[in-house]
Amino acid sequence: MKSEDSRSNISRRSFIGTTAAVTAGFTIIPSHVVGGLGYTAPSDKLNIAGIGVGGMGRSNLRNIEEQNIVALCDVDWKYAINTFKDYPGARKYWDWRRMYDEMGESIDAVVVATADHTHALVAAHAMAMGKHTYVQKPLTHSVYESRLLTKLAEKHQVATSMGNQGSSGEGVNLVVEWILNGEIGEVRKVEAFTDRPIWPQGLNIPKEKMPVPDTLNWDLFTGPAEMNDYNEIYTPWNWRGWWDYGTGALGDMACHILHPVFVGLQLKYPTRVQGSSTLLLTECAPNAQMVKYVFPKRKAAKKVKFPEVEVTWYDGGLEPMKPVGWPGGKDMNNSGGGVLFHGSKDTLICGCYGKDPWLLSGKTPEPPKVRRRVEASHEMDWIRACKESPGNRVETASPFSEAGPFNEMVVMGVNAVRLQGLNKELEWDGENMKFTNLSDSEELRTVIEDGFNIEDGHPTFNKEWTNPFSAKEFAAELVKHTYRDGWKLPDMPA
Repeated sequence: MKSEDSRSNISRRSFIGTTAAVTAGFTIIPSHVVGGLGYTAPSDKLNIAGIGVGGMGRSNLRNIEEQNIVALCDVDWKYAINTFKDYPGARKYWDWRRMYDEMGESIDAVVVATADHTHALVAAHAMAMGKHTYVQKPLTHSVYESRLLTKLAEKHQVATSMGNQGSSGEGVNLVVEWILNGEIGEVRKVEAFTDRPIWPQGLNIPKEKMPVPDTLNWDLFTGPAEMNDYNEIYTPWNWRGWWDYGTGALGDMACHILHPVFVGLQLKYPTRVQGSSTLLLTECAPNAQMVKYVFPKRKAAKKVKFPEVEVTWYDGGLEPMKPVGWPGGKDMNNSGGGVLFHGSKDTLICGCYGKDPWLLSGKTPEPPKVRRRVEASHEMDWIRACKESPGNRVETASPFSEAGPFNEMVVMGVNAVRLQGLNKELEWDGENMKFTNLSDSEELRTVIEDGFNIEDGHPTFNKEWTNPFSAKEFAAELVKHTYRDGWKLPDMPA
């Protein structure tokens, strides 16, 4: 299948030239933008580019379809075909770099819904070009990438939002307001869970090398990751369970489920973290896992103190034990997961996305409404922010100033699971993005392939293990990835 951009024949010299100009301070202002500071009259429509439009990207664009959808980019044109039909006037691309190169002057904002491992690349270059940016959750694949997007959003003063739509919902508002009003007292323990994964995890690396379909550009899908042989098990959608491309059930759902925990308890960086799971494979996320985060004491609010708190995550079908007083027969799972805030005065429970909060005591609090209510969709609230000048902008419900540090927490949990073979609690220096209790001599090894034989009713296990490798170097790679040749992030702002 041929495309308007001849698949991947972008001139890297041309793209690098564009980004170098941006780095030097050159900012493109579309002709229809007035005021000179990125302000667009509310009556005007924005020119939007969608990148990764076959899955959630299509849903995101549908929620802003009254804007001008001028460009669509996807590495899988079979998966994206329906979105291409939705917007026949939009220019179609395989490669977002070519799209930026050719259409940068006419694009105001981008919606990024690619696989997790390419979120940061696509979004960072968009922000460096002065484009407003919406990124599906999880915001990024690594801690460093989250920090970078946070700083780029601050530097370039663009409107940003992560696609954790529950942050715009009433449930999150109520959870935060109840906590701030002291309804449940001091919280020292939180438990949260999801019923994911619903895609395959705990898999051995596929042995069969399949031909790449004409409708898929495997090199562009791989992007900054290590190049693997193509197999249809990886994409579409099932990439979530593979470490090279996704972040497993935790990365997928914690951005929805832990969001009211992060904002309600005014968290930032954990100081300690540890993970545990079913069999940990080298390339694929486990079937079920637990992560414990410890956050330090924070500054007290007017009506409640924030002592050190322990947050425990469960997935893969695992749930917390029902607390004393739990209504018999009531399912803890609400729309894919749930949260229990164990307070000194009461226990607050909510579902996924912060849905349907309630107190175990049966009380119905009515504290003052101190949080802004989002009247439109999560995506349209971002559009509203895009049209406001930086000095007068009302931030979205999940701007990168909040979503960045929050996503660092989420992917730190992924790192804890992958480092569980060290058999100890990991100490984390959030400001400097590094583990502080790893020695140069510590080593890890992981299972490449799992298997067993049965003889006379007895199993014989024949796991294939990696050779031992440096835990400290592996941890550093998890925090900040080494990209494949030809792929580079913008520099971290000072």
